[in-house]
Amino acid sequence: MSPRVLVFTLCTFAFGSAAFIFAGLLEVMARDLGVSTAVAGQLQTAYVLTAALLGPPVAWLLGRVDRKIVLTVSLALGVGAHLACAITPDFATLLGLRALAGLAGAVAGPSASIAAAALAPPEKRGSAIAITAGGMTFAFVLGIPLGSVVGSVFGWRATFVFAAGLSTLALAGVLAFMPRVNPPPPRQGGRLPVGHIWPLYMTTFLLFAANMTVNLYIAPLVRVGAGVTGAGVGAFQMMIGVGSILGLWLGGRAANRYAGKSWILQGFAIQAAAMTLHFAATHHALPPGWPSMLLVALAIFVAATALFSMTPVVQARLIHMTDGAPVAMALNGSVISVGQALGSGLGGAALAAFGVPAIPGAALAMSLLAFVVLLFVFPTGEPD
Repeated sequence: MSPRVLVFTLCTFAFGSAAFIFAGLLEVMARDLGVSTAVAGQLQTAYVLTAALLGPPVAWLLGRVDRKIVLTVSLALGVGAHLACAITPDFATLLGLRALAGLAGAVAGPSASIAAAALAPPEKRGSAIAITAGGMTFAFVLGIPLGSVVGSVFGWRATFVFAAGLSTLALAGVLAFMPRVNPPPPRQGGRLPVGHIWPLYMTTFLLFAANMTVNLYIAPLVRVGAGVTGAGVGAFQMMIGVGSILGLWLGGRAANRYAGKSWILQGFAIQAAAMTLHFAATHHALPPGWPSMLLVALAIFVAATALFSMTPVVQARLIHMTDGAPVAMALNGSVISVGQALGSGLGGAALAAFGVPAIPGAALAMSLLAFVVLLFVFPTGEPD
């Protein structure tokens, strides 16, 4: 494994932290901006919808450009957008700036995965993708919890300054250590095998829709389920990172051996179990104090393990079946974004209509729906 792959981990760490940097302070932000918590949650919807809509056409336009240049430009755009978020005067402006940051993330994520796969030998490609995705793990272990602490001490605007700093660090790493990575040549015939790969996109969509229904609203879930607020939410966010470390290790090994349908169905079953634990916690199934805190922490850990154990498997299959075509990876990023948008919207609607306990109920329904759908559509056997 090339040590330079770690540069891409730094990129996903920066954008992963920035994507959810305000999640632990969502209720505080909402009060300060004069909107409801459910409305404030749509800052994430704007981020992911922009990524979904603009990611593929931008990837097509930049398809023949060196990946180092693409990452440099997208990271610089991220730095500017995050700094602007820190000084924005109102919610509407902040919403637009979050959309701009989403565009930067939509370009950077697929480029980092393609570059990581290009620098790795074929038999280690799954592990390379998992290591790159590990940046998101460290975002939840370190970046996002630190953002919650910084925001609790200095105010929520400081979290965006912190996010800009992380992107600046990643930009420096790319400029100093990343080699030139030319994009893969066009596929023979110039077309993607959509008829074969659409179940992979469906899997990605359902996976992130179910998971993001709860992830964005972790602050109210922890408040109701565990009785913890403020900087203490960061400790629970770290459980996402701990779970994702295990998930990525499992998922990278599974991707190397071309794991498939049974692995994905198992992952969704585990995710449904995690949402059931969240549902029990918000209904105070255990006594207040340490028992309820442990239940919420376990639910977060199990959900993260399931999410990150499946993503390397899906991405490795997609790269194998499309020869790492930039547009194919950008489409996968768009599908992730649409899933996140649906999840954040669904969680916000459940919160507004029925209160915090309805959030994990909606996520559980999405997980079970995904299991049933993929039972019929996910391909069996090894990729062609």
